[in-house]
Amino acid sequence: MLGVLVMVGIFIIFHFDPQFKKGIIFGIISAMLGAIFPVFNRQLMQRMNAPTLMTWELSGGLISLTLLLPFYFQGFPPAYWIPTLSDFLWLLVLSWLCSVWAFQLSANALKKISAFTVNLTYNLEPVYGIILAFIMYNENKYLGISFYLGLSLIILAVLLQSWRIYRQRKRY
Repeated sequence: MLGVLVMVGIFIIFHFDPQFKKGIIFGIISAMLGAIFPVFNRQLMQRMNAPTLMTWELSGGLISLTLLLPFYFQGFPPAYWIPTLSDFLWLLVLSWLCSVWAFQLSANALKKISAFTVNLTYNLEPVYGIILAFIMYNENKYLGISFYLGLSLIILAVLLQSWRIYRQRKRY
């Protein structure tokens, strides 16, 4: 039911704000692939430690994206090829905080909570990005009421799952 609530939230955002169609489609594909990730990670964490798993996964991502980059540049030619110093600093922040540190936290969480709960909380990742866009780029002026309604449903699903787990643990 919580997954359905999240899908309704995404549908509301998608249905009423068609100008964001491409981004939402990519987001849904990303969410489907991201839903598989913690399920497999939970299984792999039983056979290897987190740093080894992270090294393999991030290396695979680097190789895959490097091979896909020429096709991406064909469709979306870059304004410049060499990142600026500011770009490098942001890349370091994003790679360490949002990838390495976040993966280690996620791996530790998978040892204690279910893959379903981890998947549900992954739905908050776009929320963090949206909040950062609000703060840094004042992009909230582009969003309508349907976006906030859909976002509220997604957050409600995460809160309901957290409450459900809290109640279960309180019983035991």
